[in-house]
Amino acid sequence: MKAVGYRASLPVTDDQCLIDVELPVPEATGRDLLVRVMAVSVNPVDTKVRRNVPPAAGELRVLGFDAAGIVEAVGPQVTGFKPGDEVWYAGSRARSGTNAELHLVDERIVGRKPRTLDFAQAAAMPLTTITAWEALFDRLQLQIGRPANQGTLLITSGAGGVGSIAIQLARRLTAVRIVSTASRPESRAAIEQLGADVVLDHTRPLSEELKAAGIRWCENIFSISHTHLHFPELAKSVAPQGRICVIDDPEPIDVRLLKARCASLHWEAMFTRSGFETHDMAAQGRLLSEVAALVDEGLIRTTHTATLGTINAANLRRAHAAVESNRTIGKIVLAGF
Repeated sequence: MKAVGYRASLPVTDDQCLIDVELPVPEATGRDLLVRVMAVSVNPVDTKVRRNVPPAAGELRVLGFDAAGIVEAVGPQVTGFKPGDEVWYAGSRARSGTNAELHLVDERIVGRKPRTLDFAQAAAMPLTTITAWEALFDRLQLQIGRPANQGTLLITSGAGGVGSIAIQLARRLTAVRIVSTASRPESRAAIEQLGADVVLDHTRPLSEELKAAGIRWCENIFSISHTHLHFPELAKSVAPQGRICVIDDPEPIDVRLLKARCASLHWEAMFTRSGFETHDMAAQGRLLSEVAALVDEGLIRTTHTATLGTINAANLRRAHAAVESNRTIGKIVLAGF
């Protein structure tokens, strides 16, 4: 089968940073699905692993997490899927990736693809959807069902992949006031279209921007990127007894800044459940199927913004370069081999 991988951690400008290869077709065992990959998207984690996690000497690693495809075969312990089912999922860091024609994935982290999306549109969403859902509802503990008095939620960098789905989930499933941040006119416009109530300029001190908007503080903060640069301002902006959830890999931050407000800091890492095979691992498959229903009802829209061609090394290098620029809006997808 065709696949794309890497043998050494190299800059994206090097033609050998991602290469086309032929690999044996894997076999579905246990609870695994063998999925024919129809489309993939590229996330910041793809570029971070490529740059910082070299394979063992002489070995090759296939990257890729987000995928949408068709089940080809199932392991003997699979109960929820059958060949021919259309699925979407975000894979696992502990296993070979989705940049391959055929891919093995545990059924517990797989959902049924939205019927109203094509494979490219669907592939843009799983990783960011799981991340945003777990951050909002598991870490920050927002209540689904639109109960009143949930206060203000701040989502930094709202135009990116995670931010653009987090705003939609918060808008459709809760009653929080949503504040987000942007620095470019096109980012601001995208955030407003997604449903944010207030958009702030994150090149300016956050606490001052909130004050100018008439907002004293935020009960919940979802910090998506550059947390270490903004953390003193986040600490000034969180409400007493509020929560901050972080998903990036910041340089050291001074958590003592949260003590006076008795605020709590939470980490969201969507690969924790699959990496440790936790008892609640199947929650990810369930939430993907729930979001698929929201998509099919027209309540949530895909965050797909560009398709860069078929799945091959040259196009993946282009996609990695775009993600590394930190200027993308929504998600970049590749479709077909």
